[in-house]
Amino acid sequence: MKIKIWVGLATFLLIGCAQEEEIKTLRLGHGLSVDHSVHQAMMFMGDRLKEKSEGKMELKVYPSEQLGSERECVELLQFGSLAMTKVSAAVMEGFVDKYRVLGLPYLFESKAHAFKVLDSDVGKEILESGESIWLRGLGFYDSGYRSFYTKDRPINTPSDLSGMKVRVMSSINSINMVEAMGGSPTPISFGELYTALQSGVVDAAENNPPSFYLSRHYEICKYYSIDQHTQVPDVLLISQIIWNELSPQEQQWVQEAADESVVYQRELWEASEQEAMDAVKAAGVEVNYPDKSPFQEAVESVYEPFKDNEELNSLIQRIKAAS
Repeated sequence: MKIKIWVGLATFLLIGCAQEEEIKTLRLGHGLSVDHSVHQAMMFMGDRLKEKSEGKMELKVYPSEQLGSERECVELLQFGSLAMTKVSAAVMEGFVDKYRVLGLPYLFESKAHAFKVLDSDVGKEILESGESIWLRGLGFYDSGYRSFYTKDRPINTPSDLSGMKVRVMSSINSINMVEAMGGSPTPISFGELYTALQSGVVDAAENNPPSFYLSRHYEICKYYSIDQHTQVPDVLLISQIIWNELSPQEQQWVQEAADESVVYQRELWEASEQEAMDAVKAAGVEVNYPDKSPFQEAVESVYEPFKDNEELNSLIQRIKAAS
């Protein structure tokens, strides 16, 4: 009788282990809060992946830089130590040349123009351009327009940035843009920015409304100047090493779930932008809408280095022609 019990228990454990082994878990790390539309879209992607694979695959999401900064997560992908991450296209400039064009100021004429490009063959070309360094793009999330927020005074013209230390992403385009406007660009991790603003390491920063609100930077910066200088998308990446380990069917499930999450995130983003603007105004932030023309003229020099690069200049022209 004891033998039968032990055999039965062993069989049960073996079956349980086999069932656990059938579940393929993909870890996704990012730097945003759980309230952000991108995080919510990732959770949605996880649900869709589980449904599509009938429980054979799952996505575990680690927000708020639990697994490292954006750049650190990208590097983990290159080693295959992390499956997926979300990163700003501006950060990708340091890894893949073609992403550099997406951070150019006033590149897109409208949100519709941006989506048309990002969802086209041009967008696909950019997403696939990192495969040789083990970074495969799955899609572009909406990250809205980036504008300046400041501690002491509003920005009505580029000259108002003179003498200001402005936090920027680790991006050559961002650095060149702020310099062209007369400010002093200071690259700082987003996770360290609240303290940097509070302590006076920087006087200003630039970002979209939801990030300005959810980071609580509005507690320190009481001026938000909507110049909408860039429309840099977020990129959903998967490690090419991990991707190559997936079967064609698993790859299809992942890509389909990612595509659906992009649609979902863009819907959430629209609502979150308005909510963020209403919230920061209610908190006493002064919002102004400066004339964009002087800003556009000031940053023309940022395009100069691209004119000698035939591949990137061609990409810029194709993007502008799609408007």
